[in-house]
Amino acid sequence: MQRTNSSIELIALDGIPLVHARDDLAGIILDALARANLTFAARDILVVAQKIVSKSEGRLVRLDTIEPSQRAMDIAPVVEKDPRLVEIILRETREVLRMRAGIIIVEDVRGLVLANAGVDASNVNADGGDGSVLLLPADPDASAANLRAALEARTGVNVGIIINDSVGRAWRNGTVGTAIGLSGLPGLLDLRGTPDLFGRELRTTDLGLADEIAAAASLLMGQAGEGRPVVLVRGVSYERREGNVRELLRPKSLDFFR
Repeated sequence: MQRTNSSIELIALDGIPLVHARDDLAGIILDALARANLTFAARDILVVAQKIVSKSEGRLVRLDTIEPSQRAMDIAPVVEKDPRLVEIILRETREVLRMRAGIIIVEDVRGLVLANAGVDASNVNADGGDGSVLLLPADPDASAANLRAALEARTGVNVGIIINDSVGRAWRNGTVGTAIGLSGLPGLLDLRGTPDLFGRELRTTDLGLADEIAAAASLLMGQAGEGRPVVLVRGVSYERREGNVRELLRPKSLDFFR
């Protein structure tokens, strides 16, 4: 049975510099950890903002390198976006689900349902003048696993990794920190069979563990210029296993909104 927590500690690591392509992300994180006089403990979880992962993996694309397709040019006036940006979004997309001014809702090439295939220009360039946008990691689960392995190789401690991003939801206003990649912990906890307060067994309850942790960490990360893209989470009880974000993705056949 899953043991619940009476307290959980979240610590934002300060002093993370601007990240560039091919930067040593594990080294940057360990430097920040050392400055905070912290070391990893067993079952710690590190929540890392998607943007610094994407930047370290060179997922920056300049608009002036993009030739828009006819489809992109047809869609651009509908969504009121640069045709080159629409082209980038389409290249990251399996299926366009909805469109209106300012937004394209898609199922992206990773199976995530989100706005604009996660393509974003916020917090990308210091001067904001070179017309670049940032794509999600090509394989966020692999990115999480690689970072976890690099940290374990240098510290000897096997921590869980969550890569999070701010994602909207079909039935609620506002974005929420959401796991788009993970390694070393479950994405979903099956609580069926767990007794409630009156001894009745839960029959249909699944807990989106990775999403709940990602959302909590996002409160410390912020959404604008806070500059705190890494949060250490301590005290979460979880089964040590190799999870993945696919656990959290509802199949289209069970998705009432599609």
